[in-house]
Amino acid sequence: MHKYIKNIILFSISLISLSACSDSSTPKEGEKYQKISTVLTQPEIKPVTEVFSLVCGPCRNLEPSIGELEKLTNQQFGKVHVTFNDQAQVAALIYYAAEMQLNKIPDEKMLSELFAAVRVGEGSTMTQKQQAIEQVFTSRNIISPYNFDELQKKALLRYLNKAIEITNQAKFNAVPTFIVKGKYQVLITGHKDIQDIANTINYLLKQP
Repeated sequence: MHKYIKNIILFSISLISLSACSDSSTPKEGEKYQKISTVLTQPEIKPVTEVFSLVCGPCRNLEPSIGELEKLTNQQFGKVHVTFNDQAQVAALIYYAAEMQLNKIPDEKMLSELFAAVRVGEGSTMTQKQQAIEQVFTSRNIISPYNFDELQKKALLRYLNKAIEITNQAKFNAVPTFIVKGKYQVLITGHKDIQDIANTINYLLKQP
C-alpha cells in the first residue's frame, strides 16, 4: 500500500515538472508579447517588422543583432520608425530620407552612422549636428534631407505620414519592439537574450 502511494506521489511530481517545462517554453501573452488592438495591414508591415527610433539608445544597441535575429527566424525584417513625439518625427524624416533614396532599408553601417549622427553629444551645436547627418548622406552620394527640393520633400512627407499612421494604429509608446504578422507586438523587456526574442518571434509566426 505504501509503495502504491509512493508511486502515485512520484507520478504527480513528474506531471508537475513536465507542466512547468511546457509552460516555460511557450511565450506568455502579457509577458513576452501582446496582441495589437488594430491589425496592421500596410505594405510596410512584413511578417516580422522592427519598430525603432534613431533617438533611442536601446534601439541602437539592438541594431547589430538584427542580422542574427533574421537568421534565427528565417525572415527578412521590415522596418518602421516611430513618430510618437516631435523628436521621433524629426529622426523619422532623417531615416526615411535615406530609405526613400536607396529604395531599401539602409545597411547596418549606414544605420550605425545615422544613430551616431542623430545622437551627437550635448556639447555640439545644431550646425555640427546637421553637418554630421549630412556627412552620412553625402559620403554615399545621396542627397541630404536638408537639401531636398519641393518634390523630394513631398515624397518624404508621404513616408512620414505612413509611419504616423502605423504608430497611431498600434499605439506604440516604447521601442525597440517587433511586430509579427501585423497582429502581435513583442515585449523586449520580457526577454533575456537574442535567442529568447527569436523563440517568441518564431512562436508568433505560427499563430493564426
